[in-house]
Amino acid sequence: MSDERMGILRQRRIEAAFAKGVYEEMKAELGEAQAKAILSRAVVKMAKATAAEMAKDAPGGEPSLAHFIALQPLWTKDDALRIETLRQDETHYDFNVTRCRYAEMYREMGLADLGAVLSCNRDGAFCEGYHPKMKLERTQTIMGGATHCNFRYTMEE
Repeated sequence: MSDERMGILRQRRIEAAFAKGVYEEMKAELGEAQAKAILSRAVVKMAKATAAEMAKDAPGGEPSLAHFIALQPLWTKDDALRIETLRQDETHYDFNVTRCRYAEMYREMGLADLGAVLSCNRDGAFCEGYHPKMKLERTQTIMGGATHCNFRYTMEE
């Protein structure tokens, strides 16, 4: 993986600055609930498409949990996430995020209420786009006020 690629944290900051303006216009025109719903649908579609493209780069064109894990530096670049790995094998990747600079960034940008839509919302959708047998279970996030995010990925056989 090339170090020349922009880290996801920097990419999300750029996207959030743009999304904030679009969201404010939609909110004024359509109301908060509808504006959030539209933004959420767009983010999910983008996450699935991005994941499908990344899956194509897997060795032999076969997405795997190992390749998925190898992509993680894109999300952790620039100390964006502090991760505590709990389990990593052929079919499971379990970890907790103990610090999330994405959440910190959204708060600093005045977007705390949109952080989950702009970032957390992507995680499950990314799995769907990456491989239909990959699943994510997460019951809490730092963005939602928890002390940590609990990511539990499984690759069904």
